Amino acid sequence: MKVVIVEDEPLAQVELIRLLNACEQTVEVVESLDSIEDTVDWLQVNPMPDLLFLDIQLSDGLSFSIFEQLEITCPVIFTTAYDEYAIRAFRVNSIDYLLKPVEQEQLQQALDKYELLQSQYSAVDYTVLKDLMKGPKSYKDRFAVTLGERIVHVGIDEVAYFYADNSVVYLQTTSPKRYIVNYKLEQLEQLLNPRDFFRVNRTYLVALKSIESVHKYFNSRLLLQLMPATKEEVLVSRARVSSFMDWLEGEV
Repeated sequence: MKVVIVEDEPLAQVELIRLLNACEQTVEVVESLDSIEDTVDWLQVNPMPDLLFLDIQLSDGLSFSIFEQLEITCPVIFTTAYDEYAIRAFRVNSIDYLLKPVEQEQLQQALDKYELLQSQYSAVDYTVLKDLMKGPKSYKDRFAVTLGERIVHVGIDEVAYFYADNSVVYLQTTSPKRYIVNYKLEQLEQLLNPRDFFRVNRTYLVALKSIESVHKYFNSRLLLQLMPATKEEVLVSRARVSSFMDWLEGEV
């Protein structure tokens, strides 16, 4: 059973891992995170775990906002010192709600409940089968953009990167020119070939050919030098560094 823990109190993280290791099930903690931002970043670039342990009050807000930014497809067990969020918790993917300090017996019952639900509701993932039947996926190869009173097209081979500035997303060409596009970065991730483009953080989606150099940076992140050059630093977020390095190696 692969689990991810989201908990901003280091001692609580360690204690939950200890309790999980003492349970009857074989549990692998694949990641421990401590904020909404890191959790969203990690889940966007990694496979969904079997089970998510989620504290509610984190340093950067209530963890319910994670569900507003991502589609969480795995069951969730909330761990919290507060009982007033119970009803709201069960409106999302919650299968249990454990009050801190978490007790071994309560945790064991929650994992037993998870296994029971899995055995009762497991089924063939027909979504995967339908995707296979569609054959190879095709990716977007050009964009229609507005230039004054004209509409022109920009080929994908001309794109250096996309970036978001508040609610506006820009297409930056290698020429260099800049155009507004009517897409969100999340949509562009699905439309573009993942071998050629990578979402390095919440703001930038970059083409491989636009990366001039990569440098190690503070807090286990990476600093990118892009062409054309950017006015701000472009950092690969910590949660995406491993996937980014795989992408550079062509392991997509």
